[in-house]
Amino acid sequence: MKIYKALFFAAVCLGTINCFGQQAKPKTADLTVVNRRLSIGQDGSLHLNGLDNAGLAWLNKKQFKNGIIEFDVKGNDIPQGSFVGIAFHGLNDTTYECVYFRPFNFLSADAVRKSHGVQYIAVPKYDWPLLREKYPNKYEQAVVPAPNPNAWFHVRITVTGKKISVYVNGVQNAVLEVNPLVNTGGTKIGYWVGNGSPGDWKNLKITNSK
Repeated sequence: MKIYKALFFAAVCLGTINCFGQQAKPKTADLTVVNRRLSIGQDGSLHLNGLDNAGLAWLNKKQFKNGIIEFDVKGNDIPQGSFVGIAFHGLNDTTYECVYFRPFNFLSADAVRKSHGVQYIAVPKYDWPLLREKYPNKYEQAVVPAPNPNAWFHVRITVTGKKISVYVNGVQNAVLEVNPLVNTGGTKIGYWVGNGSPGDWKNLKITNSK
């Protein structure tokens, strides 16, 4: 009898752990969508469609200054058709910092294209064309080892007042490390897609530094 009770207790504990470990399914009411249409899958994944210019889905109930941002993201391997990432330190819909990926460059045989795999920007002042011209290979880098451009990959971004570091799929070495170019004073955070790009995200976790 004691054995059965112990097994039952273990099963209950395991179920409880699994329940607490699951990410809550996002709700459309908790997001403010800018220049996109939002849909949420049965698995809790969030999808933004592709339209001209950048698009955003701000999290209404979250603020972020410094700490860790983690999420799974999926783009595609269509040239110039996939720009997916996260915006943070948002002051408004046009002033924020952002880290995003160009999955269509992950496996490129062209070394220059491959070096444009992950990008940091601080708009409106420091968008990618200016950064590429003035500071080549400083605010964008290749993603090594390269993920499958059509599959989910995991991202962890650490943010302090002096450094932003980007890690992919649990690799210990950062694929990109930069010093922030601005101090917007904003605390908005949300999902981001670039011109013409759709995107998918899930398992977002935001940890603010104390």
